[in-house]
Amino acid sequence: MQQATDFREESAALAELLTPLTDADFARETLFKRWTINNILRHLHVWNIAASLSLTDEAGFAEYMKSMAEGIRGGLPAFEKGYLDGLSGKKLCAAWVQQFEDTAQQFSDADPKQRVKWAGPDMSAISSITARLMETWAHGQAIYDLLGVERQNADRIGNIVRLGVNTYGWTFKNRKEEIPGPMPYLRLVAPSGDIWEYGEKSDTERIEGKAQEFCQVVTQCRNIADTALNVTGPNASRWMSMAQCFAGPPNDPPATGERKMSA
Repeated sequence: MQQATDFREESAALAELLTPLTDADFARETLFKRWTINNILRHLHVWNIAASLSLTDEAGFAEYMKSMAEGIRGGLPAFEKGYLDGLSGKKLCAAWVQQFEDTAQQFSDADPKQRVKWAGPDMSAISSITARLMETWAHGQAIYDLLGVERQNADRIGNIVRLGVNTYGWTFKNRKEEIPGPMPYLRLVAPSGDIWEYGEKSDTERIEGKAQEFCQVVTQCRNIADTALNVTGPNASRWMSMAQCFAGPPNDPPATGERKMSA
């Protein structure tokens, strides 16, 4: 699966960013819910483990979900820290690297259509590894922001663009709102300079700009007002004000200026 390769490459790019950090650096807080780099890496590591179990060991995944249900009462970061016996810093980073390599290889060898269990509805293997790519990219953004590093994106973020497009209707349905149609026309500039277009062309309902900024909005790394995306039309404006390409109950995007790159 190309998506497995994309997941590995996105994870490797984040690992390269983390390589020079000291153990003390991993305890620094990001602008994502005041999670530290340790919190973010534990989250990515634990759910990469879960994805591997869902693909290769259904009984093991069921046991994992049982332990998660019992341990999450203290909050997700606390559960993940306990699940990893407090692993932190450079040792945590090394364990996460080994796991994402293993996870990528397992999914690369899998049937893309294989059904796997998850915390929500079952999904295909290709959807599962695409979700891991999206989470790695989205949570990684908070670390890039904290360190003041301008991210060098690649066209593999096209996977996240497609997730954003595919969850247009779900974003409204998740909030018990009527789905306005048709979906606004999207014209995005890929990192390579290619043009990505989705939906029927329209002058009244459209979104134009950089693909990476669209990804930042649908993953709720940025408020739409903190991007240069050109949004036209009430449907497009409403979508961008609450877009959510990840599963779970409705989440509000960050307030204007809440998540940004450090000076």
